[in-house]
Amino acid sequence: MRLVASSAHRFDPVDPVEAAIWRCGIPPSFETGVAAYEVTAVIAEHQLTLGLTVITDSVSSLEVARNIWRQAAARAGAGLAVIEVICSDENVHRQRLASRRRNLPGFHEPSWDDVERRRAEWESWDDDRLVVDTMRSLEENLTYTLDYLRPDTATRRVEPPVPG
Repeated sequence: MRLVASSAHRFDPVDPVEAAIWRCGIPPSFETGVAAYEVTAVIAEHQLTLGLTVITDSVSSLEVARNIWRQAAARAGAGLAVIEVICSDENVHRQRLASRRRNLPGFHEPSWDDVERRRAEWESWDDDRLVVDTMRSLEENLTYTLDYLRPDTATRRVEPPVPG
């Protein structure tokens, strides 16, 4: 959210959309997940056609999800900059996950088992992207991210060194 506050960007998370689908009585499934991505992409695409910059928040572990973002950007005639957020310290990641409360009605917080299942299904990501590690400070990650999003950035693949 700090990136949104520091610039003129719109923020569209996928999980609240999926939670809304479930609250309508449609049971959780692969299809409801894809539907949530599609709905969020349509909203993002509309915002892009209005000339806004859009940030979506999604796992996008599968190529089907990534294609949704690529197609929305292409239909809107906009560029696509991918930012992958990781936590390189598994113990810290577990602690953060255990304490996270997003208060999305109808949407359960993922367990560590959910994270492990998602990791096992993760499809290789070959697109240019920035990888930010939440073990770095917020300020450092914000600096890397804003630099990556500059229009004059020559390359779209930036991987700062893992803190250590």
